[in-house]
Amino acid sequence: MREFDPFDGAVLIDKPAGPTSHDVVDALRRAFRIEKAGHCGTLDPNATGLLLIVLGRGTKLSEKLMSDDKVYEGSIKFGEATDSFDAQGELVSSLPVLPMTVEELNAAAAGFQGDQMQTPPMVSAVKIKGVPLYKLARKGIEVERKARLIHVYSFRFSSYSEPLGRFRVACTKGTYVRALADELGRKMGCGAHLATLRRVISGKFDVQDAIPFEDALKLSRADFQQRIIPFLQLAQTSPSAG
Repeated sequence: MREFDPFDGAVLIDKPAGPTSHDVVDALRRAFRIEKAGHCGTLDPNATGLLLIVLGRGTKLSEKLMSDDKVYEGSIKFGEATDSFDAQGELVSSLPVLPMTVEELNAAAAGFQGDQMQTPPMVSAVKIKGVPLYKLARKGIEVERKARLIHVYSFRFSSYSEPLGRFRVACTKGTYVRALADELGRKMGCGAHLATLRRVISGKFDVQDAIPFEDALKLSRADFQQRIIPFLQLAQTSPSAG
């Protein structure tokens, strides 16, 4: 068995709004001359926060790390529903927002806790026969999607100032938080969409320990190497690794 390279492992990146998760991987690979790299859990272009980038032999752990639970923070705008369930979509309905309190929102959000079947939005990266759903959606094509079992551990609002509510949700991998926002809007009778989203925790990793993407690109190769979590340490953080 060959020895591990210093670039076998993972690095925690704080992704800004704008680039895709793939864009981040590609830029780091080019900047630091890394042959093999990937990410654990896609963030939509306008979502921010923790993106775990696996490097070299660290990519062998990507599936295990991707299966970790996630925690997100963000805001939901009530009164407007979109076709993508987020702020980047086309407006499909606009309704008056009835007076709501944080307590009422939390009472409604509590109904989402536990196991549930969730259907991926048409505007998503899920593939049907090799074609991403969002590409079909752009052509006005809607296809049947298989519902997936997800689990929401907690879903709570910390504040509400019409029309925006700020929330925090802990859930299993593969959960579409924007689908939760859309469904909550229906439940409240006014429609809603996900306005902002930030991933703050993935498994045992916290965004507070991540380096902003722009800052990472300014590092020398040696300094970037210092940010890498070594493969063996990374394997120990993954409960199912071994």
